[in-house]
Amino acid sequence: MTKTATVRARIKPDLKEKAEQVLRDLGLNPTQAITLFYRQVELHQGLPFEVVVPTKQTQQTFADTDAGRNLIVCKNADDMFKKLRI
Repeated sequence: MTKTATVRARIKPDLKEKAEQVLRDLGLNPTQAITLFYRQVELHQGLPFEVVVPTKQTQQTFADTDAGRNLIVCKNADDMFKKLRI
């Protein structure tokens, strides 16, 4: 089947560049990625991933992490398990 349909969208330039770098790393171009996404939507009869609004606690955790606050740094897996008391 000939590809004749066009999809157009406006997005922030920095988001576009970052996403397209990830796609390049995966060996995909934007057309292939969009086709893959649309195929998954068709197969799942909806979005192929869960869409949720983060809780206030999750949003705060993201903000803290981005700012480098309240981080627990582990030297290795053993140190992580010790700090987790596992």
